[in-house]
Amino acid sequence: MIVGIDPGQVGGIAGIQTSGECVARPMPVTGKDIDGHAIAAELQALEPEVVILEKVHAMPKQGVSSTFKFGMGFGLVIGVCEALGIPYRLVTPQAWKKVVLAGTAKDKDAAISFVRRAYPAVDLTPGRKRVPHDGIADAVCLAEYGRVLMNKGAA
Repeated sequence: MIVGIDPGQVGGIAGIQTSGECVARPMPVTGKDIDGHAIAAELQALEPEVVILEKVHAMPKQGVSSTFKFGMGFGLVIGVCEALGIPYRLVTPQAWKKVVLAGTAKDKDAAISFVRRAYPAVDLTPGRKRVPHDGIADAVCLAEYGRVLMNKGAA
């Protein structure tokens, strides 16, 4: 099992088995905060060989408060992986998009289209959501990136 995590509040967690089966869900939140206990439970249930975590950074014109909150969520995911002893790799969006979304615009729509083609059973509109959840799509793409690396013996 390889797990991909898009660490934002509207991110997602996805796991891909070596058999190709994929499970994915939105990032668990409690109120307005990422739920570390739920992430830990999810990772313990999935039993990943490795977690592929999107390496994020502050964006221009992003407020100080939102940047801090985003960084806290990112750090929380790393802390959960460390506490559970699960190896993880930080991967830039440019790196995983170059591999998984090659030949496309490499944007959110490309990630959603990839997931719909490669993993049609993944629910990109969980709950009452009408538009596709790009955090789930990115998480699936991150897990796919890890799967590709594992198949090449590089993960």
